[in-house]
Amino acid sequence: MTSPPAPIPSRTQYVQEAIKHGILTGQLSPGQALVEADLAAQFGVSKTPVREALKTLAGTGLVVMSQYKGVTVRTVDAAMAREIYDVRLLLEPEALRRSIVRKESLAAAQDALVRAGGAEDRADRSLANRDFHRALYLPCGNPLLTRMLDEVRDQAALVSTVAWAASPSWEQEAREHQEILRAALAGDADGAAGLLHTHISDFVRRAFPDHEEAGA
Repeated sequence: MTSPPAPIPSRTQYVQEAIKHGILTGQLSPGQALVEADLAAQFGVSKTPVREALKTLAGTGLVVMSQYKGVTVRTVDAAMAREIYDVRLLLEPEALRRSIVRKESLAAAQDALVRAGGAEDRADRSLANRDFHRALYLPCGNPLLTRMLDEVRDQAALVSTVAWAASPSWEQEAREHQEILRAALAGDADGAAGLLHTHISDFVRRAFPDHEEAGA
Protein backbone atom coordinates (compact mmCIF):
# COMPACT_ATOMS: atom_id res chain seq x y z
CA MET A 1 0.00 0.00 0.00
CA THR A 2 1.24 3.48 -0.84
CA SER A 3 2.57 5.39 2.15
CA PRO A 4 0.37 8.30 3.30
CA PRO A 5 1.58 11.89 3.10
CA ALA A 6 3.72 13.00 6.03
CA PRO A 7 1.77 15.91 7.64
CA ILE A 8 -0.78 14.80 10.23
CA PRO A 9 -3.76 16.56 8.55
CA SER A 10 -2.82 14.86 5.27
CA ARG A 11 -2.58 11.51 7.01
CA THR A 12 -6.05 12.01 8.43
CA GLN A 13 -7.40 12.86 4.97
CA TYR A 14 -5.61 9.86 3.48
CA VAL A 15 -7.14 7.48 6.02
CA GLN A 16 -10.57 9.10 5.74
CA GLU A 17 -10.68 8.74 1.95
CA ALA A 18 -9.39 5.16 2.10
CA ILE A 19 -12.05 4.12 4.61
CA LYS A 20 -14.76 5.93 2.63
CA HIS A 21 -13.64 4.16 -0.55
CA GLY A 22 -13.77 0.84 1.29
CA ILE A 23 -17.31 1.53 2.48
CA LEU A 24 -18.54 2.68 -0.93
CA THR A 25 -17.03 -0.30 -2.75
CA GLY A 26 -18.51 -2.76 -0.27
CA GLN A 27 -15.07 -3.88 0.91
CA LEU A 28 -16.18 -2.71 4.33
CA SER A 29 -19.62 -4.15 4.98
CA PRO A 30 -22.48 -2.46 6.85
CA GLY A 31 -22.18 -3.33 10.53
CA GLN A 32 -18.48 -4.21 10.24
CA ALA A 33 -16.33 -3.10 13.18
CA LEU A 34 -13.65 -0.51 12.50
CA VAL A 35 -10.87 -1.00 15.04
CA GLU A 36 -8.44 1.90 15.44
CA ALA A 37 -5.40 -0.29 16.07
CA ASP A 38 -6.10 -2.49 13.06
CA LEU A 39 -6.67 0.48 10.76
CA ALA A 40 -3.55 2.23 12.04
CA ALA A 41 -1.48 -0.86 11.23
CA GLN A 42 -3.13 -1.26 7.84
CA PHE A 43 -2.42 2.33 6.78
CA GLY A 44 0.94 2.67 8.52
CA VAL A 45 -0.10 5.57 10.74
CA SER A 46 -0.67 6.20 14.44
CA LYS A 47 -4.11 5.93 16.01
CA THR A 48 -4.56 9.71 16.03
CA PRO A 49 -5.28 10.26 12.31
CA VAL A 50 -7.46 7.12 12.33
CA ARG A 51 -9.47 8.44 15.26
CA GLU A 52 -9.91 11.85 13.59
CA ALA A 53 -10.90 10.23 10.29
CA LEU A 54 -13.52 8.08 12.00
CA LYS A 55 -14.95 11.12 13.79
CA THR A 56 -15.33 12.91 10.46
CA LEU A 57 -16.95 9.87 8.85
CA ALA A 58 -19.34 9.61 11.79
CA GLY A 59 -20.30 13.23 11.18
CA THR A 60 -21.18 12.43 7.57
CA GLY A 61 -23.22 9.39 8.63
CA LEU A 62 -21.05 6.68 7.06
CA VAL A 63 -20.01 5.16 10.39
CA VAL A 64 -21.60 4.90 13.81
CA MET A 65 -19.72 5.44 17.09
CA SER A 66 -21.10 3.57 20.12
CA GLN A 67 -19.87 3.47 23.69
CA TYR A 68 -20.44 -0.29 23.79
CA LYS A 69 -19.87 -1.49 20.22
CA GLY A 70 -17.11 0.92 19.21
CA VAL A 71 -17.08 2.18 15.63
CA THR A 72 -18.95 0.29 12.91
CA VAL A 73 -19.91 0.90 9.30
CA ARG A 74 -23.44 2.24 9.27
CA THR A 75 -26.11 -0.34 8.54
CA VAL A 76 -28.55 0.51 5.76
CA ASP A 77 -32.20 -0.42 6.19
CA ALA A 78 -35.49 0.78 4.72
CA ALA A 79 -36.11 3.27 7.52
CA MET A 80 -32.69 4.87 7.13
CA ALA A 81 -33.04 5.04 3.34
CA ARG A 82 -36.52 6.56 3.55
CA GLU A 83 -35.34 9.27 5.96
CA ILE A 84 -32.49 10.31 3.66
CA TYR A 85 -34.49 10.14 0.46
CA ASP A 86 -37.44 11.97 2.00
CA VAL A 87 -35.10 14.90 2.69
CA ARG A 88 -33.87 14.75 -0.88
CA LEU A 89 -37.43 14.63 -2.26
CA LEU A 90 -38.40 17.69 -0.25
CA LEU A 91 -35.37 19.81 -1.10
CA GLU A 92 -33.43 18.66 -4.16
CA PRO A 93 -36.01 19.17 -6.96
CA GLU A 94 -36.73 22.70 -5.74
CA ALA A 95 -33.00 23.47 -5.57
CA LEU A 96 -32.59 22.27 -9.16
CA ARG A 97 -35.57 24.33 -10.28
CA ARG A 98 -33.97 27.43 -8.78
CA SER A 99 -30.60 26.67 -10.39
CA ILE A 100 -32.29 26.55 -13.80
CA VAL A 101 -34.30 29.73 -13.21
CA ARG A 102 -31.05 31.49 -12.30
CA LYS A 103 -29.59 30.32 -15.66
CA GLU A 104 -26.47 28.98 -13.97
CA SER A 105 -23.91 26.82 -15.77
CA LEU A 106 -24.44 23.07 -15.48
CA ALA A 107 -21.09 22.13 -17.02
CA ALA A 108 -20.04 20.40 -13.80
CA ALA A 109 -23.08 18.13 -14.03
CA GLN A 110 -22.15 17.22 -17.61
CA ASP A 111 -18.59 16.41 -16.50
CA ALA A 112 -19.89 14.23 -13.66
CA LEU A 113 -22.02 12.20 -16.09
CA VAL A 114 -18.96 11.53 -18.22
CA ARG A 115 -17.00 10.38 -15.16
CA ALA A 116 -19.85 8.14 -14.02
CA GLY A 117 -19.97 6.52 -17.45
CA GLY A 118 -16.26 5.72 -17.32
CA ALA A 119 -16.14 4.66 -13.66
CA GLU A 120 -14.18 1.48 -12.92
CA ASP A 121 -15.92 0.49 -9.70
CA ARG A 122 -19.04 1.18 -7.62
CA ALA A 123 -17.25 3.72 -5.44
CA ASP A 124 -16.12 5.88 -8.38
CA ARG A 125 -19.58 5.62 -9.95
CA SER A 126 -21.26 6.50 -6.68
CA LEU A 127 -19.01 9.50 -6.12
CA ALA A 128 -19.53 10.71 -9.70
CA ASN A 129 -23.30 10.34 -9.35
CA ARG A 130 -23.16 12.22 -6.07
CA ASP A 131 -21.19 15.00 -7.80
CA PHE A 132 -23.80 15.09 -10.57
CA HIS A 133 -26.61 15.72 -8.12
CA ARG A 134 -24.60 18.34 -6.25
CA ALA A 135 -23.79 20.15 -9.48
CA LEU A 136 -27.53 20.48 -10.08
CA TYR A 137 -28.39 21.98 -6.70
CA LEU A 138 -25.19 23.91 -5.89
CA PRO A 139 -26.09 26.98 -8.02
CA CYS A 140 -29.55 27.32 -6.45
CA GLY A 141 -28.59 30.58 -4.76
CA ASN A 142 -29.44 29.50 -1.20
CA PRO A 143 -26.34 28.48 0.80
CA LEU A 144 -28.44 27.03 3.63
CA LEU A 145 -30.35 24.80 1.21
CA THR A 146 -27.04 23.66 -0.28
CA ARG A 147 -25.59 22.81 3.14
CA MET A 148 -28.69 20.83 4.10
CA LEU A 149 -28.40 18.71 0.96
CA ASP A 150 -24.63 18.34 1.43
CA GLU A 151 -25.25 16.82 4.85
CA VAL A 152 -26.98 13.77 3.35
CA ARG A 153 -24.68 13.25 0.34
CA ASP A 154 -22.47 10.52 1.80
CA GLN A 155 -25.39 8.71 3.38
CA ALA A 156 -27.24 8.72 0.05
CA ALA A 157 -24.12 7.29 -1.59
CA LEU A 158 -24.02 4.52 1.02
CA VAL A 159 -27.67 3.65 0.34
CA SER A 160 -26.91 3.51 -3.40
CA THR A 161 -23.90 1.24 -2.87
CA VAL A 162 -25.86 -1.22 -0.75
CA ALA A 163 -28.79 -1.15 -3.19
CA TRP A 164 -26.52 -1.68 -6.22
CA ALA A 165 -24.88 -4.67 -4.54
CA ALA A 166 -28.30 -6.32 -4.28
CA SER A 167 -29.71 -5.15 -7.63
CA PRO A 168 -27.46 -3.20 -10.02
CA SER A 169 -29.54 -0.44 -11.58
CA TRP A 170 -26.97 2.22 -12.42
CA GLU A 171 -27.57 1.96 -16.17
CA GLN A 172 -31.22 2.91 -15.70
CA GLU A 173 -30.22 5.71 -13.34
CA ALA A 174 -27.66 6.96 -15.85
CA ARG A 175 -30.41 7.24 -18.48
CA GLU A 176 -32.56 9.13 -15.99
CA HIS A 177 -29.66 11.47 -15.23
CA GLN A 178 -29.31 12.22 -18.95
CA GLU A 179 -33.03 13.03 -19.20
CA ILE A 180 -32.85 15.33 -16.18
CA LEU A 181 -29.82 17.16 -17.56
CA ARG A 182 -31.39 17.44 -21.02
CA ALA A 183 -34.45 19.17 -19.55
CA ALA A 184 -32.28 21.38 -17.36
CA LEU A 185 -30.10 22.50 -20.26
CA ALA A 186 -33.27 23.26 -22.24
CA GLY A 187 -34.31 25.64 -19.46
CA ASP A 188 -37.35 23.55 -18.46
CA ALA A 189 -37.18 24.18 -14.71
CA ASP A 190 -40.45 22.52 -13.76
CA GLY A 191 -39.91 19.57 -16.11
CA ALA A 192 -36.38 18.91 -14.82
CA ALA A 193 -37.52 19.20 -11.21
CA GLY A 194 -40.34 16.72 -11.90
CA LEU A 195 -37.95 14.25 -13.53
CA LEU A 196 -35.58 14.55 -10.58
CA HIS A 197 -38.39 13.92 -8.09
CA THR A 198 -39.42 10.80 -10.00
CA HIS A 199 -35.79 9.66 -10.24
CA ILE A 200 -35.26 9.90 -6.48
CA SER A 201 -38.59 8.34 -5.49
CA ASP A 202 -38.30 5.50 -8.01
CA PHE A 203 -34.84 4.58 -6.79
CA VAL A 204 -35.84 4.10 -3.17
CA ARG A 205 -38.97 2.25 -4.26
CA ARG A 206 -36.88 -0.15 -6.37
CA ALA A 207 -34.29 -0.59 -3.66
CA PHE A 208 -36.84 -1.26 -0.90
CA PRO A 209 -39.92 -2.62 -2.71
CA ASP A 210 -41.62 -3.84 0.46
CA HIS A 211 -41.88 -0.33 1.86
CA GLU A 212 -44.01 2.52 0.58
CA GLU A 213 -42.08 5.64 -0.08
CA ALA A 214 -42.75 8.46 2.36
CA GLY A 215 -43.62 11.92 1.14
CA ALA A 216 -44.09 11.13 -2.55
